[in-house]
Amino acid sequence: MNQQQEIIQNLLQWMQQDSVTEEEFNEQALRLFSYQYQNNLPFRTFCMQKGKTPRVVKTWRDIPAVPINAFKEVTLSCTAPEEAKAVFMTSGTTKGIRGKHYHPSLDVYDQSMVFNFKQRVMKDTGKIRMGILFPSEAEMPNSSLAHYLALAGQEFGTVDSHYLITNNGINFERLLKELERAEETGEPYALIGASFSFVHMLDELERLGKTFSLPKGSRILDTGGFKNQSKELELDEFYQLLSIYLGVDRSDSINMYGMTELSTQFYDNGNHSVPSVKSGPHWIRTRVINPLTGEEVPKGERGVLVHCDLANFNSVTTILTEDLGVEVDNGFLLLGRVQGTEAKGCSIAVEEFLKAAKGAAK
Repeated sequence: MNQQQEIIQNLLQWMQQDSVTEEEFNEQALRLFSYQYQNNLPFRTFCMQKGKTPRVVKTWRDIPAVPINAFKEVTLSCTAPEEAKAVFMTSGTTKGIRGKHYHPSLDVYDQSMVFNFKQRVMKDTGKIRMGILFPSEAEMPNSSLAHYLALAGQEFGTVDSHYLITNNGINFERLLKELERAEETGEPYALIGASFSFVHMLDELERLGKTFSLPKGSRILDTGGFKNQSKELELDEFYQLLSIYLGVDRSDSINMYGMTELSTQFYDNGNHSVPSVKSGPHWIRTRVINPLTGEEVPKGERGVLVHCDLANFNSVTTILTEDLGVEVDNGFLLLGRVQGTEAKGCSIAVEEFLKAAKGAAK
């Protein structure tokens, strides 16, 4: 068994624990930091320029946070990228540059998703009939969200779960039939997918003047933003409309917060009030920092989110996002994208990382 296989097996066993202490999390984080420092050249150079080596770093909080845009500029992988079993790519930008996250094995990613989804979305209930408002893996092979939703359907959906997206967009004829069937049979139904798909669905239901009352036990899972070409919904309005048109209580409308560059997702406990508190399983931790200083801000103050995801065994565990948030009891509040001073701080961090990476390439 090589070093990577040992890392994977250790993580798979460790993640199965119900909870871990701060000391246990720290031990696992430092083990992964040492592995990534040894095997990920751009990351090692960045750490060296900051004076952060395995000898110096004694806590997960001190692991250098790699700015998320670095995934668009350099290859962050401990193994040869051509050996990756899956490569998840971010959405295209105006420059056409897409971030790439290399996965030599999906065992850890899949276990992270399944364990977390079961606890936070299914709440240990049995399988449920699902409608997926997103393209399939076959249609979007480099989408981490397509893989995530496919896993949800495979692991937690009944055999008659189905996709509701076609080449022409949402299959509204099928969707309406599924909603009517759930009402008639009393069988709980789950709609899961991208937030913008739900916005389009709400537009169509409003146009048709149709509302539904889905059975008890039904649930909604959305992820991503709330924009479409015609309008932008505020969070409170979005979840209120879902409740009105589908008859699902807002406490059963769950939002997933994730990103291509992570291997673990965050959830809330419904959106009865917004913004809702997001939290993750024991193998991911979040800090809120001032991006200009890199220092953590006091609890309750606004800053930029830094996630330490131990399921990210092959790239980097610790990522500086471009998301604003506030630490609260039992998690954090997600406040949107960085602006102003925060954006400037994130840009400086990216520039610093790329300067180190280019130095390593010479």
